[in-house]
Amino acid sequence: QVQLVESGGGLVQAGGSLKLSCAASGRTISTYAMGWFRQAPGKEREFVAAIRWNGGRTYYADSVKGRFTISRDSAMNTVYLQMNSLKPEDTAAYFCAASRNYYSTYERSSRYDYWGQGTQVTVSS
Repeated sequence: QVQLVESGGGLVQAGGSLKLSCAASGRTISTYAMGWFRQAPGKEREFVAAIRWNGGRTYYADSVKGRFTISRDSAMNTVYLQMNSLKPEDTAAYFCAASRNYYSTYERSSRYDYWGQGTQVTVSS
């Protein structure tokens, strides 16, 4: 079992930055692909970013490309999401997830086995 705990959310003005962290426990996530998803009120959960187990390949939703950066620290068993140039439409609960298996891409939530409880990000205009 893997437990994931997100932190770093909060209230920020448009144009500001936040860095989310996802700390894993229970077992090492060094061989897992990791992803970030978000869900705004009344909307479906959507893919934000993903990183392969060795950090060699990253994936981003078009809406965040060039503004968000996903990274991982295997020694710390932690994954990060650096969010810059935030917009009000980035407001959502952000969730990290871990995938045990190899896939060609990681945009689908069904490809993840473990999920955190989420951290709220609110961007004011």
